[in-house]
Amino acid sequence: MHHHRQLLSLVSIVLGLTTSTALAALQIVPGGTWTASNGDHLNAHGAGVIQVNNTFYLIGEDKSQGSSFLAVNCYSSVDLVQWKYEGALLSRTGTSGDLGPNRIIERPKVIYNDQTSKYVMWMHVDSSNYGDAKVGVATSDTVCGGKGYEYKGSFRPLGMESRDMGLFKDDDGKAYLLTEDRKNGLRINPLSPDYLSILGTTSTHLFPTAIESPALLKLSGRYYIFGSHLTGWNPNDNVYATATSLSGPWSDWQIFADKGSNTYASQTSYILDYGGDGDGDGKNGKKVMYMGDRWKSKNLRTSSYIWLPLEISGTKV
Repeated sequence: MHHHRQLLSLVSIVLGLTTSTALAALQIVPGGTWTASNGDHLNAHGAGVIQVNNTFYLIGEDKSQGSSFLAVNCYSSVDLVQWKYEGALLSRTGTSGDLGPNRIIERPKVIYNDQTSKYVMWMHVDSSNYGDAKVGVATSDTVCGGKGYEYKGSFRPLGMESRDMGLFKDDDGKAYLLTEDRKNGLRINPLSPDYLSILGTTSTHLFPTAIESPALLKLSGRYYIFGSHLTGWNPNDNVYATATSLSGPWSDWQIFADKGSNTYASQTSYILDYGGDGDGDGKNGKKVMYMGDRWKSKNLRTSSYIWLPLEISGTKV
């Protein structure tokens, strides 16, 4: 994979702009300050993206008051550059419980269930000392509107610890939880048809390697899973593996950014397929983007984003 160090231009997918001058001006600046429509720094960390029609919705953690849970924020965009603040989907409550004071809510991800017509959010739920190690589930009739999401509760998937997590919806409508089980490794767990619980009693696959911040992409029948080594808030050389089946066999883990760059001082949050046709090699129009957080542990509210194009060809990223 080759990361372009210059500004990432997304003019080819910009919608609704009427002049070539305006098109040429829209750029993502990796690591830069990003101001949303409400005048504040874009505040959606550990985020995922869901596309509804021609609009992208960015859903992530509000870190404006540090690591303790404050809100899960939603932003919308038609060009991945200009983001409109839509509001908080979940907010801190004044009482005890998963959403109360001094709690941890991280890496919220949303997928749409075609059978129930519900948007389903999964998230990492924890205590301030990370001792709970659970997942939480919430649902809504709309992706980022109305009265927000209804929180359903938390649990340990398959009875195992769960910290960093991701979600993946396959072409056949089946969905999977990607979950870091600290004692055993990284799991791919199948979800029930309504996406509200784990299906069955076993994982689709268990990677024995200690990997966190997982994200999964499928292109041309091949799966690509991305993740980070465990180094706390400090970045490292993130890795990926590939397979033609979620149950494996999976390739060995390999780095996908320049060796020693620590993934350009970032950690995987999401891998976005944002349009075009083909297999993602950059030659036939398929567009794939790495989305990572550049954490600033001493002042989390100033953490920024490293979004860069990915080139994927066969088993190589």
